[in-house]
Amino acid sequence: MNVYDLFIKPYETYSATQILLEFSATVFGILSVYFSIKKNIWVYPTGIVSTLIYVYILFNFGLLGDCMINVYYTVMSVYGWILWGKSSQDHVHVEVSWASKKEWLYGILLFVLSLILVTVVYYFKPYIDNKFSMKGVDLGLDHLDWGNWLDVITTSIFLVGMWFMAKRRIENWIFWIIGDFICIPMMIYKELGITSVQYLVFTFMAIQGYASWKKSYKEKKYI
Repeated sequence: MNVYDLFIKPYETYSATQILLEFSATVFGILSVYFSIKKNIWVYPTGIVSTLIYVYILFNFGLLGDCMINVYYTVMSVYGWILWGKSSQDHVHVEVSWASKKEWLYGILLFVLSLILVTVVYYFKPYIDNKFSMKGVDLGLDHLDWGNWLDVITTSIFLVGMWFMAKRRIENWIFWIIGDFICIPMMIYKELGITSVQYLVFTFMAIQGYASWKKSYKEKKYI
């Protein structure tokens, strides 16, 4: 496949509104990651705009796991916004730290529960796609392709990452790096070229964010 087949041809069947929505979600998503790197509370309002748009886009493309994660992002963004607001001395920036062993255990539990939940949702996907009617529907996981299974995995990875970010834990960037990298080929496969580029940008930004938060913590520790 060439660049045209990957990033241009799929959009020939899209409406101008669909393209504009995906582009807008991408812009706000990148802004959200930028503010996160800066430990700026604006990570949440910009992120909420992006995730709400993606809820609509991903549902229409059948990526139920990613759709669910964006619903969760929206809820967690409100939760994180509140936590960051309480922890910020200037109402804009926050301090960060490493996660405790107890928080890591919670993170592992969240990951496992997410895997189970999203797999169950995909089990009932034929029922959902049939407008919640069981007529002529066979439930199961046989209809899942590799993109759907990757969606299940990345959903669980991002759930943990979002939770660690709300807690202002440096480890959140590790989950973003892994999940973003996996999403690049998945979004190309699902013919969401703009979004795949976004995840490529996210990967590099997440690496920068990890280095920035780690450096910030060290500087605070030795003051």
